[in-house]
Amino acid sequence: MVLKTVDHPSSLMTNFLRRCGGSAVLDGGLATELERHGADLKDPLWSAKCLLSSPHLIRRVHLDYLEAGANIIISSSYQATLQGFEAKGISRKEGEALLEKSVKIACEARDIFKERATKGLWDVSATLDHEQAPILVAASVGSYGAYLSDGSEYSGSYEDGVSLDSLKDFHRRRVEVLAASGADLVAFETIPNKLEAKAYAELLEEEGVEIPAWFSFSCKDGANVVSGDPIEECAAIADSCDQVIGVGINCTAPRFVHQLIQSIKKATNKPILIYPNSGETYDANTKEWVKSSGVSDVDFVSYVKKWREAGASLVGGCCRTTPNTIRAISKALETLL
Repeated sequence: MVLKTVDHPSSLMTNFLRRCGGSAVLDGGLATELERHGADLKDPLWSAKCLLSSPHLIRRVHLDYLEAGANIIISSSYQATLQGFEAKGISRKEGEALLEKSVKIACEARDIFKERATKGLWDVSATLDHEQAPILVAASVGSYGAYLSDGSEYSGSYEDGVSLDSLKDFHRRRVEVLAASGADLVAFETIPNKLEAKAYAELLEEEGVEIPAWFSFSCKDGANVVSGDPIEECAAIADSCDQVIGVGINCTAPRFVHQLIQSIKKATNKPILIYPNSGETYDANTKEWVKSSGVSDVDFVSYVKKWREAGASLVGGCCRTTPNTIRAISKALETLL
């Protein structure tokens, strides 16, 4: 069953979380798993390259996360921009079709999983009775910095070179296509600064987007997003937009998350979502993650109870996390029900 918005965007998340027992599991890193299955992602399109070369691998990764216990899977459109496709010689029309394809693949994975679960082909836990805990598909929108493919989404340093209007123009058509693609909501991910959050909020209102959205920020410490803007101010922008039904953190070291949740709660009463990375560092030159202070699945999951008690309703993983991470998170949340 796919939940649709009734009366107000917030009803989707309220109803969803109620049916999930108060907390839900997000999926984990996509690129990590695509590479593990043999994909070469050293390309400006990154994981979106697989929309062209190996969509079956994307579907496989979505299925792996669903089997691990994810209640929400995020489409492979994070790095998929119309401008990025055009730079590779792909027409605007073909690019729009690829955006739609990213959501279609996720929806197909959901359908396959639910059919197999119903037939008992997988050992799905009782908590994944999908009449009780439905699965949502979120259409991913990466920041302008992700399109630049120079690591600036991890710094927000491009904000001095772009305007609010230029950011809205950059994202406008992409958001329109994804919002009409069949996804349940739009996930604005790895937001690095207040400017881009404001652009998204205004864009949602100007375009009358009919499905809900969440805003998820990338942070450099326990108080600020990567650009240096206070997370509390960023969360307030999300809170001001009726279409936003969740506010949170992604692609941030786990050790900062608890304090960030506390700051977000000062700015909004909307559900809080948390999907940190493994704690490793991204090298924009080599386009690789460098092992530094990364945490193991066991260490990562040790934070879950603390995050849940602090106020997070949705928990998952970002870069360098795997289905094993999500399986452990799912089990940890089950013990808290």
